[in-house]
Amino acid sequence: MESHIYYSTWGEKMSMEITKDTIIGDILDQDPGTAQFFFEIGMHCLGCPASRGESIEAACMVHGTDADELVARINDYLSKK
Repeated sequence: MESHIYYSTWGEKMSMEITKDTIIGDILDQDPGTAQFFFEIGMHCLGCPASRGESIEAACMVHGTDADELVARINDYLSKK
């Protein structure tokens, strides 16, 4: 699955649907406030190019956490913005 970025008719970025395959750097670029969710799973290396290029699924596997749960939390956060 890919992430989806939606645009208004005026070309403004509106929202992003996050999946396990979404790249962390893309999420952080969309909304830097999502960093809190990565910090909570012990991922404190968000400035590192390698971590920004990882998918949520890969990061969760390394940090021993549930990718589906993290995706749900981030999507919930973004839906309320």
